[in-house]
Amino acid sequence: MPCSAAAGTAEVVVVLMGVSGSGKTTVGRALAAELGWTFLDADDFHPAANVARMAAGVPLTDEDRWPWLDRVVAALHERRARGEHVVLACSALKEAYRARLAAAGDVRFVHLAGDRDVLAARLASRAGHYMPASLLDSQLATLEPPGNAVPVDIRDPVHAQVDAIVRALAPLPA
Repeated sequence: MPCSAAAGTAEVVVVLMGVSGSGKTTVGRALAAELGWTFLDADDFHPAANVARMAAGVPLTDEDRWPWLDRVVAALHERRARGEHVVLACSALKEAYRARLAAAGDVRFVHLAGDRDVLAARLASRAGHYMPASLLDSQLATLEPPGNAVPVDIRDPVHAQVDAIVRALAPLPA
């Protein structure tokens, strides 16, 4: 069941959450295109120090994540103030992180979930991303599975994932 932090507000944020390699950016872009919404990737809001830590194979701490999440929430507030609906790709691994994101208003979570083998294979074939495959186990250990998110199986084709999300969250504003 979707989470609605501020029911009744016009602008909606759909957060595609999950560990690295779950397809948040790919599915998020496809979902935003399908809905005609703005797409944001939370990775774009990481400060350089966070990117350097992850690139070096060092997992982020909560202290590393709070300022990053605050930057993401500020961007969501800005987009919503302009009357935009947003699809956000964001790991949102812990309930506390999701609560921080929910401060942006009417936020609904979708959990892109898959088993370790599928995720590891995707990460091994991915090039040009600062997040190394070596951090997958750390992310899986950190993940607190959400009870309030729409679950989506990452083994399904992207178009099927998008269709499932749209159906599960219907009705979504235009």
